[in-house]
Amino acid sequence: MPDLPYRDLNRYLRQRFGERVQKITLDAGLTCPNRDGRVGQGGCLYCNARGSGTGAWSRGLNLSQQLEEGRDRLGRRYGARKFIAYFQSFSNTYAPLEQLQALYREALACPGVVGLSIGTRPDCLSDAVLDLLADLQRDYLVWLELGLQSAHDATLKRLNRGHNVACFTDAVNRAAGRGLETVAHVILGLPGEGAGEMAATAAYLGGLPLQGVKLHLLYVTPDSALASLYRSGDYRCLTETAYVTAVVDFLELLPPQMVIHRLTGDPHAGEMLAPEWCLDKARVLNLIKQEFARRGSRQGFKVQGSKFEVI
Repeated sequence: MPDLPYRDLNRYLRQRFGERVQKITLDAGLTCPNRDGRVGQGGCLYCNARGSGTGAWSRGLNLSQQLEEGRDRLGRRYGARKFIAYFQSFSNTYAPLEQLQALYREALACPGVVGLSIGTRPDCLSDAVLDLLADLQRDYLVWLELGLQSAHDATLKRLNRGHNVACFTDAVNRAAGRGLETVAHVILGLPGEGAGEMAATAAYLGGLPLQGVKLHLLYVTPDSALASLYRSGDYRCLTETAYVTAVVDFLELLPPQMVIHRLTGDPHAGEMLAPEWCLDKARVLNLIKQEFARRGSRQGFKVQGSKFEVI
């Protein structure tokens, strides 16, 4: 595989499993404490009615059907034979323990599934849930994907996240104490944030026992609260150039051993208002590589003591 200026997920999975591995996105029919009233109502500023997921459950597809469809589709497209069941929609540790155990076991029973990726919030992680994931990790790859978005409490309040940075720190440390591999979700281009705030978030993540980071562009979906700010002119999306710069700046501050799970989102044209440029993902990824080349840098370039072996 060609070298990249960051430790990409595809290379990591090939090294771990000896072949291509694809993620199957799942909707388990769960909800979120920031929607059902336990923490708040309406969800985060940017979140859509499907909880940033597929909406498959509401269309009548159970978990096994979603796995089978995803396995067939990704097998045809990429020739993949191994898969990670990605519980994406809403908060996937926010349910009774017995229900969660049944869902995770159902996914792992699907032929070809070699692991789980559990997307959730840092305030939805009881010790019992962490113990369950640690038990599953004895036999399977398990990633705990935790939404942070920003390392600034003022930003989290603007986003209506319903938790603070200290909550995220505590969740990561408790997961690390059980040997779990944790991936932080971060959004670039948040309201009220500039280069300094984004750099501070990168530095904060670099000091935590994290194994991966997933970056997203803040794009506007029609049914989100962010759409009202966008329509009124109170929020402007990052330009393509600004986003590419922000990504490279961010990765230069991350330890080189962290796995980069994503560098931008995968919105569909029908589910977003802006910015249109982000629909061309291949172009954005290429521009990020070009910017690294122009600078002569790579992931971890600004981390003291970093080594730049091809990992």
